[in-house]
Amino acid sequence: MGSHDEEPLRTPERAPATDARTGRSAAAARMQHQQQWVDLQIQEAEARGEFDDLPGKGKPLPDLGAQHDPDWWVKQLIERERITGVLPPALQLRKDDADLDAVLDRLPSEREVRRELEDFNRRVVEARRQLQGGPPVITPTRDVDAEVTAWADRRR
Repeated sequence: MGSHDEEPLRTPERAPATDARTGRSAAAARMQHQQQWVDLQIQEAEARGEFDDLPGKGKPLPDLGAQHDPDWWVKQLIERERITGVLPPALQLRKDDADLDAVLDRLPSEREVRRELEDFNRRVVEARRQLQGGPPVITPTRDVDAEVTAWADRRR
């Protein structure tokens, strides 16, 4: 097996740089073809009525005002989809603490109220132990027995 017997490596042939019919670059021709295909797909979807029931149809776009927020779409997504758990732990705990009484009031039994309170307290303690940066954890833990008593009083 001498090196003189081996066939040289061949590189794959490249597409011509220009389209012979139009004189445009091959890349530009492919882009034009793809754009036409996308436009056709949109026209067909419109004809089928697939865009008729979209939220916001017929409504003006929201006014950006003088202060444009580059994260507006993320904030609207979080609000629209009611996404939780994306705040830093300290801020999420503050929000959870503010909403906790309402959460507890929806629970049907003392056992579930205790479980929710114990989970909340566990998350507060875990957040205090983590050194992840961000705002400090100032949310206090809740006294489970006192909260169960308050929950029972609200139910009456």
